[in-house]
Amino acid sequence: MHPTPIIQDAGSYPAPLQVVGEWVTVLASGASTGSYELFIQEGEEGSGPEPHHHPWDESFFVIRGEINFNVDSDIPRLARAGTLVHVPAGTTHWFRWRAGGGSMLSITSREGASRMFEDINSATIDGRRPSRETMDEICGRYGCT
Repeated sequence: MHPTPIIQDAGSYPAPLQVVGEWVTVLASGASTGSYELFIQEGEEGSGPEPHHHPWDESFFVIRGEINFNVDSDIPRLARAGTLVHVPAGTTHWFRWRAGGGSMLSITSREGASRMFEDINSATIDGRRPSRETMDEICGRYGCT
């Protein structure tokens, strides 16, 4: 894998992927950077993943809206625009967009999430999340539980 320079403006972003009720735009995959991955995640109220963990670090920077984050805790924390949330590899976490939805920039420490998101998008039919069994199988390929 050889990293390649990336310069993209908003008009050249790839089409967003449907992932657990969110729209995820892959700005930079691990295949193109040689290491980290970068995404824009946008969601409507109530969207977001179930509790999960994976073998990569993940950081989120809230651009617009409010989101409840739960990171290895029983009590979710409210994150507003301007908030940074860092989740170390192996840490159980989940989030839910609040009223009005919003957007955030996310970055992972290594390749994996972009391919997993592509597989989830491929299994999403008519906007409906894949079944639990399908999600477990897809996520398991990438070490996500």
